[in-house]
Amino acid sequence: MPPMARIFVTRRLVGDGLMRLRAAGHDIELWPGAEPPSHDELIAHAQHADALLCTLSDRIDAAFLDACPQLMMIANYAVGLDNVDLDAARARGIPVGNTPDVLTDATADLAFALLLAAARRIPQSAQAVKEGRWGTWQPDGFLGADLVGATLGIVGAGRIGEAMARRATGFDMQILKTTSRGGIPLDELLAQSDFVSLHVPLTPQTHHLIDAAALRRMKPTAILVNTARGQVVDQQALIDALHAGTIAGAALDVTDPEPLPADHPLLRAPNVLVVPHIGSATMRTRTAMTDLAVDNLLAGLAGRPLPHAAPAP
Repeated sequence: MPPMARIFVTRRLVGDGLMRLRAAGHDIELWPGAEPPSHDELIAHAQHADALLCTLSDRIDAAFLDACPQLMMIANYAVGLDNVDLDAARARGIPVGNTPDVLTDATADLAFALLLAAARRIPQSAQAVKEGRWGTWQPDGFLGADLVGATLGIVGAGRIGEAMARRATGFDMQILKTTSRGGIPLDELLAQSDFVSLHVPLTPQTHHLIDAAALRRMKPTAILVNTARGQVVDQQALIDALHAGTIAGAALDVTDPEPLPADHPLLRAPNVLVVPHIGSATMRTRTAMTDLAVDNLLAGLAGRPLPHAAPAP
């Protein structure tokens, strides 16, 4: 293992983590663009690297790994690992780390903010003010949904799902949960919930978990919140459901694809709020993510086990 390693970092990061890597004697190449590298650019810059610090925007597949034979480890700047082919990395003996635990509260805060915004029609109300449509007070103007006493269905009660539940108890909401380990069946949760919040990882089993049939099981007054992964929802089915009034609305931090083109049909659907994947976007959280990713790099390049390694299959 060379005392100095070459590390390719695919995005600008928050905090002083790169200074820590340089202080340890490592050579850093930082991608200069505001947008992530293309797959070909990623390969071109990483093919002579010893380590990679990447984000969810970077597709780390078998073709990439074959093109980067010097690569000794990967630090993924995220909790999720669906952008990394873990089987291909393991087959090549390349350890992969992530940044768990530090973004739980920030993501739960954002999920609940989306729920509140959609329930009380805050985006529509604010837009009316900007467009000069704020007339006299109307008894039936911008009517929203109450949270107190409403039922929140949490799909995937891991750390973030449980944090979402804790926030909902402060609003005296009734909470239903379904997980791979128990809870009530998903069909029952969808039928009984006034709000449905998604917190599952993206796996083959959860891809399009919320499809047209699932949306039809929801109440016509229900609102869907997604801070998990865009592919958990069949996006075309959601667009159709919003136009048809199958559900009352949706609030999304994640989409498929990301970024969503400005002319995408989802953005023209009624009662939809979309924000640009900002679940972990607080200064404290993103700094902590940098620190965990750098901890992984320093350990891996020193030949030690990663402190935050990808879960075993």
